[in-house]
Amino acid sequence: MRLRLLLLALGTFAVGTDGMVMAGILPLIARDLNVSITVAGQLVTVFALSYAVLAPVLATATARWPRHRALLTALAVFSIANALTALAPSYGVLLATRVLAAVGAALYTPTANAAATSLVPPERRGRAIAVVMGGLTAATALGVPLGTWIGRTDWRLTMWLVTALGLAAFAGLALMLRELPQPVGGLSLRERLTPLANPRVLGAALTTFLVFLAFQTTYIYYTVATYPATGGDQDRLTLLLLVSGFASVGGGQLGGRLVDRWGSRTVILASGTAYLALATASPWTLQSLPTALASAALTPLVGWSIAVALTARLASLDPANAPLLISLNSSALYLGIAAAGGTGSLAISLFGDRWFLLAGAGLAALAVAVAAFTTREARPARTPAKPAPVRA
Repeated sequence: MRLRLLLLALGTFAVGTDGMVMAGILPLIARDLNVSITVAGQLVTVFALSYAVLAPVLATATARWPRHRALLTALAVFSIANALTALAPSYGVLLATRVLAAVGAALYTPTANAAATSLVPPERRGRAIAVVMGGLTAATALGVPLGTWIGRTDWRLTMWLVTALGLAAFAGLALMLRELPQPVGGLSLRERLTPLANPRVLGAALTTFLVFLAFQTTYIYYTVATYPATGGDQDRLTLLLLVSGFASVGGGQLGGRLVDRWGSRTVILASGTAYLALATASPWTLQSLPTALASAALTPLVGWSIAVALTARLASLDPANAPLLISLNSSALYLGIAAAGGTGSLAISLFGDRWFLLAGAGLAALAVAVAAFTTREARPARTPAKPAPVRA
């Protein structure tokens, strides 16, 4: 059982690496295809936007498919797309292959979570999902630095690495996960979007969107932001990404513990305020390697604490429909990443390679404000005082 969950996690590891490793190889892509780094950054936008839009659509379209077929189809599309990315002769072709890779990723991750819950008894479903989603966290800690290091001379080698990871997951699942419970009838697309009519759900999704918009506005152009500290050296950049990746894992663990102790609202506001302070200081802290390393450790630590708290709060709004709410949260997350490609590019053109970081800080301030407003507990209505009895 554990092996099958780990094979599902290998697929999410491949998907997570593919989605995040672009931040480490954007300058190489820009140089190779003769485009600016801000134009190259739109590759992240296209992937994330396609994922966000297609995830609920594909979940609806494939709701009655056998999960085994859906998983293998997703990984086949994903692997082929990344092989085509590695071979892309031009920027236009590269954009198209990123959309195709998002199709595979958007189909795989929700299906893998559903498959994980069908492999274990109900009381172990949370841990099964944690194993599968741990692949995404591991991608931040290991996949992104490894992919950046491998592609330090040729970014296409990075995409071949992602292709190999996808094919390894495909082979493992084809051999070891042949029998899965057949899913029952799925929800329509309209039913999947219905919870957004709840103001609290909409507010939580908006907060997630703004948090990831703020973070990714900087992270997508991390090579630009950290150039004063790295001097363009890929080994130094890899070190920063490695520290950031392990801090992300720690942030997820820390966030879970803090939510259990203090509640999601307190963690969202406290970690959000800490992140705002770090983002505001980043034009100065990213100027040298020692302070950049400190920033790489602290920023994802508080950032992923917020992410865990946001997910926990959304799930607590309607525990019976938690999987549906979490899927909407994922779409909001990827929409934030998609929009960040544009906001980061605009900020660089307006404020330059150093001060564009303050745009991320401004968005973080907006995220904290929205979180504070939308997580307020409704005050109970005052009971009118009873009039004093009239004595005769």
